[in-house]
Amino acid sequence: MTDPSGSAQDRPVPVLVLNGPDLDLLGVREPEVYGEETLAGIEALCHATAAEHGPRADFRQSNHEGVLTDAVQEARTAHRGILINPAGYGHTSVAPRDAPAAADLPVVEVRLSNIHAREPFRHFSYVSAVAATVIRGAGAHGHALGPARPTRLTAVAR
Repeated sequence: MTDPSGSAQDRPVPVLVLNGPDLDLLGVREPEVYGEETLAGIEALCHATAAEHGPRADFRQSNHEGVLTDAVQEARTAHRGILINPAGYGHTSVAPRDAPAAADLPVVEVRLSNIHAREPFRHFSYVSAVAATVIRGAGAHGHALGPARPTRLTAVAR
């Protein structure tokens, strides 16, 4: 079967858009904090933004830290950058910080809510220390701002 998007070499290298635990519950979980947009809606927004302004988006979500780490490690050779919402893991675990640090790719951290306007334990994110750009409190729109950003960072860094 012929790939309608062309050969693998013809297709632009994607940006990994990685979403952490409980983000699969968007739209139902605390809509007063995270909004009413679903993860499927955010995915559609990312794909539309990427189609218009940048490379395609490889959109993923997992509730499991090891799966997220594996995806970041895979990104080292298969992606041009990483947009990550580590969700709760960003406040509590070093692995979501260490994996992007080792990836040698531009990293954008995105948060739906303003973590600094929330509970004190959410004010810190391990991932922020390795992110070239941090987007907080823009709701679903923050994900739309991000897909082209790693491409721009790559152009500057390389």
